[in-house]
Amino acid sequence: MGINLDAIRGRLNKLQNTTSRANDLWKPQPGKHQVRIVPFKFNKDNPFIELFFHYNINNKTYLSPQSFGRPDPIVEFAEKLKRMGDKDDWRAAKKMEPKLRTFVPVLVRGEEGEGVRFWGFGKTVYQEILGYIADPDYGDITDPENGRDIVVEVVSAEDSGTSYPVTTIRVKPKETPLHEDSSKVQTFLENQKNITDLYQELSYDELKSVLESWLNPTGDEDDSVSTQELSSNKTTTTSHDLGGSVETVSEQPKNEEVSKKKLDDVASAFDDLFNS
Repeated sequence: MGINLDAIRGRLNKLQNTTSRANDLWKPQPGKHQVRIVPFKFNKDNPFIELFFHYNINNKTYLSPQSFGRPDPIVEFAEKLKRMGDKDDWRAAKKMEPKLRTFVPVLVRGEEGEGVRFWGFGKTVYQEILGYIADPDYGDITDPENGRDIVVEVVSAEDSGTSYPVTTIRVKPKETPLHEDSSKVQTFLENQKNITDLYQELSYDELKSVLESWLNPTGDEDDSVSTQELSSNKTTTTSHDLGGSVETVSEQPKNEEVSKKKLDDVASAFDDLFNS
């Protein structure tokens, strides 16, 4: 039997995309950094790219087609779970919903040789940057000639006393050019990748297969949703004081029945939505 060339090419393409993504994304480490937002080559009117992601599906992250206004089977399934009227279904559905992450092309000061990279951040940082731009005292901070740099400070989770790193920003008051060399400015403006080169959208059917694999309770551990995720019921023991003696009663069999019913309900909802 000959080698599967299509599979080899697909794997090579995936590895190349992963390497490219690491090189083209900027993730600030704890400390202070200075960056400049660069006008986006593929949308010069707006450098901010809003993408929605599904996290922890099969222990992976998937780009939601909703980012581009297209149907998303995971979102459709989450909406169906919400309509089932069970609070556990509603919680599971909320976990499935895609989360917004905004990207912007930046030039990192001191690392100009790395070229333009994408910086991704959450809602709070996004709102702060937009607030500066909306302020007439600052205006278009992305202007290549008269824009302004941004100081980005990251405090680690350990130092901030939180469960995640804390990022704060401050836009510098002084206007500066993107670079003193006009030829390099042109290079930074033109030599950019599109964000879709880094995060590829699966087709509707491909994403549906991912969902089905994740929900399959008979699959591998990493590819199926656990009963704990689908039900808030947990194994408990109940102690009864019987005149000085303690009797421990396990409620696990009951919870196993509840969890199995929950899995059956979810499987039925999937079939109703996609296979009816």
